[in-house]
Amino acid sequence: MANKLIVAPAPHVQSTHSTASIMRDVVIALVPALVVSTVVFGWSVLAVVALSVASCVGFEYLIQRYLVGGPVTVSNWSAVVTGVLLAFNLPASIPWWIVVMGAFVAIAVAKMTFGGLGKNPFNPALVGRVFLLIAYPVQMTTWPMPVRGAFDSLSGATPLAAVKQGASADVAGFGNMLLGNMPGSLGEVAAAALLLGFVYLLVRRVITWHIPVTVLGTMALFAFVVAAAGGMGGEALWQFPLFHILAGGALLGSIYMATDYSTSPMTVRGGVIFAVGIGAITMCIRLWGAYPEGMSFAILIMNAVVPLINKYVKPKRFGVK
Repeated sequence: MANKLIVAPAPHVQSTHSTASIMRDVVIALVPALVVSTVVFGWSVLAVVALSVASCVGFEYLIQRYLVGGPVTVSNWSAVVTGVLLAFNLPASIPWWIVVMGAFVAIAVAKMTFGGLGKNPFNPALVGRVFLLIAYPVQMTTWPMPVRGAFDSLSGATPLAAVKQGASADVAGFGNMLLGNMPGSLGEVAAAALLLGFVYLLVRRVITWHIPVTVLGTMALFAFVVAAAGGMGGEALWQFPLFHILAGGALLGSIYMATDYSTSPMTVRGGVIFAVGIGAITMCIRLWGAYPEGMSFAILIMNAVVPLINKYVKPKRFGVK
């Protein structure tokens, strides 16, 4: 009788979803935001996304083919997802060579160095984004204005940066923040489109609601407490939390990057702890840090804590009372 035992790394969970189908669903969920960004910033958006995806796929193929050896796995769409998410963290006016460098860091350093998909402790797209932000701060914070309409009060700054400089929380208008008609990176200007993709992922059961809702709920509660403690009254008590949910990378990070299977906890309880940490760290950086945005740093910090969370937040073993 043939030995049907299979030796493989944890977690040992069987599912009807394949890696390729999951990654394709993530790409499909991001299409509405891509369409809105293209309308807002023009055709340069498609050039940035195409170059980022092609670079990520190309680097992964070359590394697997000529350095790592073994089967080439670019057909599982994981490199495509990394490329799209990296592009969504960049401005539409970013020089092409910076895109290629970010893709190299995301794939070669953050992913393949640890053994490839499922073994990387940090989200590859965020590692690439943070590297570029530190290495090229001017290019990474030069935001093009929307092709239709402009906000003189923003002067090319994102709403988060404008609030950091003392503007009101409704500086861009919540309607514009939902529809994406404002300066920012490709993935932070279309809140409604990102939420539409969130619903699609929930329906497809690719992700659960626990991490995204907990991250956003923690941010909203944090902002409400700060607003109340700071003497803000009236509309500011709901405008300030709503602003921080819609602005910046809150939706993109909480829905599409904090839920990454490889870099998030394996249990629901662990995921909630993970998400609370992301929300709290993000708000601390936004309110009191040097950068107007903190989502990327918060997710990477909590990625590092995931092994501890998995160790101390475990389901009971079968048969143990």
